[in-house]
Amino acid sequence: MSTRNDDFPTDSPAVVTCGLPYANGDLHIGHLRGYIGADAFNRALQTLGQQTAYVCGSDMHGTPVAVNAEQEGVDPEDFALDWHEQYEETFPKFNVEFDNYGHTHDQTNTELTQDIVRTLDEEGYIYEKEIQVAYDPDADQYLPDRYVEGTCPYCGEKARGDECDEGCQRHLEPGEVEDPTSTITGNPAEYRERPHKFFEVSEFSTFLTEFLDDLEGTSNARNQPRQWIEDGLQDWCITRDMDWGIDYPNGEDGLVLYVWVDAPIEYIASTKQYSERVGTDEYDWEQPWKGDGEIVHIIGRDIIQHHTIFWPAMLEAANYNKPRGVAATGFITINGKGLSTSRNRAIWAKEYLEEGFHPDLLRYYLTTTGGLQQDVDFSWDAFQEKVNGELVGTVGNFWYRSLLFAYRNYEGTPDADVSTEVHERIQDAIAATRSSVNDYDLRGVGRAATELAQFGNEYIQRHEPWKLTDESPDEAAQVIRDCVQIAKAVGVLLEPIAPDKAQALWEQLGEDGDVSATHLENALEAPPRTFEEPGELFEKIEDDRVEELNVKLADRIASAATDDDDESADAETESDDTAATEADDMTEIDGLEPLADDRISFDDFQELDIRVGRIESAEGIEGADDLAKLEVDIGFETRQIVAGIKQLHDLDELPGEKCVMLANMEKAELFGVESNGMILAAGEEADLLTTHGDAEIGEKIR
Repeated sequence: MSTRNDDFPTDSPAVVTCGLPYANGDLHIGHLRGYIGADAFNRALQTLGQQTAYVCGSDMHGTPVAVNAEQEGVDPEDFALDWHEQYEETFPKFNVEFDNYGHTHDQTNTELTQDIVRTLDEEGYIYEKEIQVAYDPDADQYLPDRYVEGTCPYCGEKARGDECDEGCQRHLEPGEVEDPTSTITGNPAEYRERPHKFFEVSEFSTFLTEFLDDLEGTSNARNQPRQWIEDGLQDWCITRDMDWGIDYPNGEDGLVLYVWVDAPIEYIASTKQYSERVGTDEYDWEQPWKGDGEIVHIIGRDIIQHHTIFWPAMLEAANYNKPRGVAATGFITINGKGLSTSRNRAIWAKEYLEEGFHPDLLRYYLTTTGGLQQDVDFSWDAFQEKVNGELVGTVGNFWYRSLLFAYRNYEGTPDADVSTEVHERIQDAIAATRSSVNDYDLRGVGRAATELAQFGNEYIQRHEPWKLTDESPDEAAQVIRDCVQIAKAVGVLLEPIAPDKAQALWEQLGEDGDVSATHLENALEAPPRTFEEPGELFEKIEDDRVEELNVKLADRIASAATDDDDESADAETESDDTAATEADDMTEIDGLEPLADDRISFDDFQELDIRVGRIESAEGIEGADDLAKLEVDIGFETRQIVAGIKQLHDLDELPGEKCVMLANMEKAELFGVESNGMILAAGEEADLLTTHGDAEIGEKIR
């Protein structure tokens, strides 16, 4: 983390934002990860005592909206507003509580966008030039962004007109896509010259390098943009040939502003609307955006470039503050495969709610499964395991057994002081939460709460107060007093992740008000003397329920699996033909083993769960000449691995080294020692595979 800023909380207000949802389709859990993550981070900041505003809005413009509206035969504004209203209704159902949720087509954002673009022009950062723009002669129209598809000039993958979404994820300027095809008619497009407006991003290379040096958040948000700067920044075309969008200031020949100009400006507009509603005495929007406040963006990994190159350059040119932190989330996959909205391979937001699950269960799963920037593979089985193991078995079990014992024996909190041991343990949990927030580590926030509950379970089991009530009543009261305090502390710490459940506990304890209004230090304040009989706050997910959900999901994506198999079969046929012509020539070269003749499909490769790990300890196995026992941290947990490297490495030097590990290898027992995975190495000398960059522990190898 950067040392440029003081730790949170600061004396200045903060604004937290998440990436704007395109107003063109249903929300699924891949979308929800960002909105829930940003909401949890905002709540966590508030528990530290930080003044915040959590703002967002619907992204109403751009070709995705225009294309879909055209297909449905409706006006783009009406189409986008319908989705905007659905989003407004959906987010609160997942306890995502924005201080303001606007949209990019409203008057505030329109006026602010045009004002900022005028400033860029007045400051000399906008110029006009003739460029090649894709044109469909049959449809007699120019083809901006998603109206054109073709090949990425950088990586050769299929790309949209403005982004290589299936390959290198690089932003593409008009005219860059090779072999352009019109999505309107399906015919080849041609390039024609057309005047457009450009923002001189290339003038900000030094500024952006320094910005990234100071930027907080996730390492992918800091490191990924550096390559684009090193390659040489290209100026940014900020206009499009469309009717739907915000008009370029002064009415430039029917041009509208590119959607990625007005979309991030909605962050400012939404903050301004919040101030106008509550008054600047309560929250002044200019402090974070123009004064000494803090700006934090939580976004998807696919829009890093927009938030760390274009957006800060635009802010700098228009005399606004740059972000303090940018945290980019990983993607969500379903049973190892990427989400596909067109193939219905997703867990939809409304589907989750219709299944009757509490929103806090999903919030907990998405925020505590891996680090923020790591990809998360969702399955109903993994969801069940996490809910039953951590929320039901650890948190819920401790809450219920402690409060029930306290109610039945003392009608509430026993009249005793908290022990030094428990007081210090709660202080440690508070410190861990504070540190995790400043490291943008939501998983750490959740773990601080669940690990405190785990300590509580161990504490009550160790002291067995049920045996002390008759023999040593004072000691029994002391133990239960400690447990009630731990229960309250867990509720305070868990509130950012599971706000409804934390509030339910708060009320069971007889506390007044809203737990979300408390700060971390309230975890050490004495609970009310009396409270009512508690109820269980979490319900176990049964195996037959998961089986039912798996069948539903499998049925829904069966057609997608069939399509994937067909594509794989075609690819394998082509590969087999190539292999047949080359197989006779495959011999050992310079001592290398020949390549395998048999090929595997991409789906088969996806079945391999290969992770970045860090070796925590290494020691030889007694009686085995070659085997060593390693403890390897893979983010989610620490695994014990047996590896044949005892004679090939200095085991004392291995702790702290990164490695690459196959995590879904079947367990084995070697020389009486269980091995739960396999580290990967090259050659006879067992050269351990590692990573070149800053991949986080637990990151999946793809």
